[in-house]
Amino acid sequence: MLSPRLLKALERFNATYPWDHNAHYHRWILQQLPRRFDRALDVGSGSGGLARLLAGRAATVEGIDADPVITARARELTPEALPVTYTVADAVTGLPEGPYDAISCVATIHHLPFAQMLTGFRRRLAPGGTVVVVGLYRAQTPGDHVLAALASPTNAVVGWLRNRGRPTPRPVSMTARTRPADMTFGEIVREAGVALPGVRVRRRLFWRYTLVWRRR
Repeated sequence: MLSPRLLKALERFNATYPWDHNAHYHRWILQQLPRRFDRALDVGSGSGGLARLLAGRAATVEGIDADPVITARARELTPEALPVTYTVADAVTGLPEGPYDAISCVATIHHLPFAQMLTGFRRRLAPGGTVVVVGLYRAQTPGDHVLAALASPTNAVVGWLRNRGRPTPRPVSMTARTRPADMTFGEIVREAGVALPGVRVRRRLFWRYTLVWRRR
């Protein structure tokens, strides 16, 4: 475990050299999807970074987010030529009906009723479609804490390299508030297995996990 003094020093360093941990997984998300497909839904679309990437693969992309300010920013950042639309909506009560060939959800599902959302994704997924989630979990086991300890100095190195050693303001994609996760990794695996039989859930670096499920 890292000492409290070292952790505080790393926090100050990371605030000086910030980088988007969620965007780090965007390319990985694309690797889980076909090269071309019809409809995509991005839940918790934020400033639209992933939705714009999905538009390179999909005929149409729909992004939904509960925050009207960040949704307006996403519209500003998205070229009109891209087949992307953004809607301000509550993901619990306003999830579009679909069906979709791809549903993504990055750093959002821990704000929502987990099992209910996965069931909603499953019902809206077209045959052969894919659900991809990048989420946060609450560290509980010794393995969780070891991985978190390894992530802290690695995070600082990556931030310094990505910012080329220059202090940088926080990216617009990082301005939304994120509350801590309350589910442990074990709880996520158990509930996901019930909602999405055959799902693949993996621990990842930088305090994240990934979930992939394909509908047959």
